[in-house]
Amino acid sequence: MSEEIQKGALYVVSTPIGNLDDITLRAVHILRSVDLIAAEDTRTTKVLLDHLGIRRPLVSYFSYNERRRAGELIASLRKGNAVAVVTDAGTPGISDPAYVVIREAVDAGISVIASPGASALLAALIISGLPTDRFVFEGFLPVKKGRKTRFEALAAEPRTIVMYESPHRIEKTLGEVLQFMGDRQVALVREVTKKFEEVRRGPVSRVADEVRARPPRGEYVLVIAGTSYRTGAPPGNSDDT
Repeated sequence: MSEEIQKGALYVVSTPIGNLDDITLRAVHILRSVDLIAAEDTRTTKVLLDHLGIRRPLVSYFSYNERRRAGELIASLRKGNAVAVVTDAGTPGISDPAYVVIREAVDAGISVIASPGASALLAALIISGLPTDRFVFEGFLPVKKGRKTRFEALAAEPRTIVMYESPHRIEKTLGEVLQFMGDRQVALVREVTKKFEEVRRGPVSRVADEVRARPPRGEYVLVIAGTSYRTGAPPGNSDDT
């Protein structure tokens, strides 16, 4: 039996990161039932909604209008409307603007309800072959200012490190991992759940050579071994000293 949609509640709905079959039954029900859907890119979300046969009012919610739109969404929620927020792909609030409206809803005492689902960072982490019991997520590193400082701090991180990177900067990032963190084990996951999904594992020097040999394409998740990583050690058995 489908849950009853709460009036005046903000639903944070995860959507597929590539394979449309990864949508959950609960997410479909919520998207079909809410009064309004706030999407990072309405064109991308409309493709998904058309695929699911869903027709609901749709508004944009992205980094350049997040402050203004968040206020409008809070006003709509206060009137008793149920609102769903979605990102282009994956889980809202992870390296996208959804955090702002979620924070404002929490501050306003509005019910915030998660509909869990696909997440590129978790999908890449679990297939990386690196320890999953303890990890840190860095999102996208700064493009220029603060980048070197971030790498120097991560060089001492004992936990597995997960970050996102674009095809335009992946070669540079792999070179910086080698420069600041040494030739440690990495897993480079491209286009996870999509038709051309690819995983490259091994020392970062080798993975960097492989990437240079072929033009980078698609979005990447880079998983980097922490300082405590020991080859063949099961999760939970790494030394933190």
